[in-house]
Amino acid sequence: MPMYHRLGKFPQKRHTQFEKPDGSLYYEQLFGTIGFDGMSSLLYHIHRPTQVKEILEAIDVTPEVAVEKNIHSRKLIGFDVEAKDDFLESRTPLMVNNDVYIGLAAPRKSMTDYFYKNTDADEMLFVHKGEGVLKTFLGEIPFEYGDYLIIPRG
Repeated sequence: MPMYHRLGKFPQKRHTQFEKPDGSLYYEQLFGTIGFDGMSSLLYHIHRPTQVKEILEAIDVTPEVAVEKNIHSRKLIGFDVEAKDDFLESRTPLMVNNDVYIGLAAPRKSMTDYFYKNTDADEMLFVHKGEGVLKTFLGEIPFEYGDYLIIPRG
């Protein structure tokens, strides 16, 4: 059963021309995490969603597994993770398997020079310290201590 949530201005019918007040057109984007199947959002943008200034070198974030196929009790001291300026560089995986990476991050600064898109996996972040704003193409989401951020792939 479809579930509809409407926010902002939108045309009477989907997938039709939608004019801005100046007569130019809004740009339509259908966003979903499983192609054209499942839940999706129909978005209208002022600027083309495909506008890309540049694509930087890909960063391999594959974790190095220290001990494979070994079950031992471990004491993980999470608040001792080293803080780094960049969010992606600050991520430290602790436990991994084929389905889930559990890790920590202690970024010192906001990502302002680039945008990050994880096209392979959903992400769930829990905020232990600090506050900030998650900037997405769906809008800005303020967060603070104790919040969970659920970010779908893509």
